[in-house]
Amino acid sequence: MDWNAWHDQYDTVDSRLARRLHTVREQIRHALDEAPTGPLNVISLCAGDGRDILHVLADHPRRDDVRARLVELDPRNTAAASETARRAGLDRVEVVTGDASLVDRYQDLAPADLVLVCGVFGNITDADIERTIGACGGLCDTGGTVIWTRHRAAPDHVPLICDWFAGQDFELRWLSDPAVRQGVGVHRFTGTPRPLHAGTRMFEFVGYDVLRALRQNEPSGN
Repeated sequence: MDWNAWHDQYDTVDSRLARRLHTVREQIRHALDEAPTGPLNVISLCAGDGRDILHVLADHPRRDDVRARLVELDPRNTAAASETARRAGLDRVEVVTGDASLVDRYQDLAPADLVLVCGVFGNITDADIERTIGACGGLCDTGGTVIWTRHRAAPDHVPLICDWFAGQDFELRWLSDPAVRQGVGVHRFTGTPRPLHAGTRMFEFVGYDVLRALRQNEPSGN
C-alpha cells in the first residue's frame, strides 16, 4: 500500500474518507473548544500528512496554546505535514518521521490533553487494538480526549472498541451514527494516567488490505 497516494482519496468530494475527515475535524475543534485554559498537549499516532489536526489548528483561537507532536512513518507524508505547519505558522507543532507504535515517541509529551488515533484501528489486529487502547491510559491525561476511527464493515468492531475503552476508564462522549460506514468515536479519560514503559510497542501496522486478505483466507466454520 502506498500510504502517500492513499491520501488522494480525501480530495474526492463527498467520498467516505472526505466525510470522515470532516467529522474528525469537527470533533478536534470541539475538544479544543472544551479544553481548560492554559497549555495543551496534542499527540497524533500515524498522523499521515496531518490534514486533520493542522487544518483545525490553523485558525483555532487556542492554536498558540497547543504543543503537538505528529508521528508518521512515511517521509513524504511528514514532509507534507511539516510544510503545512510551516505555512500556517504553527511553530509549536513537531512532525516526527518514525514508528508511531512505540510509546517512547510520546513519553515527554504525555499525558496529553488530546490524543488522535485516526486511521489506525482498521489497520491492526484486534489484540493490538486492545493493547493500544490500554496504552491510551498513559498517553492521555485525566479529563483528556481520545478521538479514534474505525470502519464499520463486517465484522463491525466499533461496539467492541467502545467496550475496551470503557474497561480502561474512558467514558464515551460521542459516536458517529452506525449507518455511517467510516466510524468516528470520542472518549474522555476519567482515570489516573498510567506510566509509559520505554520500549513498549502498542501495535504492528499491518494494513487493512492485508487484514482483509487474511480474513478471506480463513477457513469457514461448520
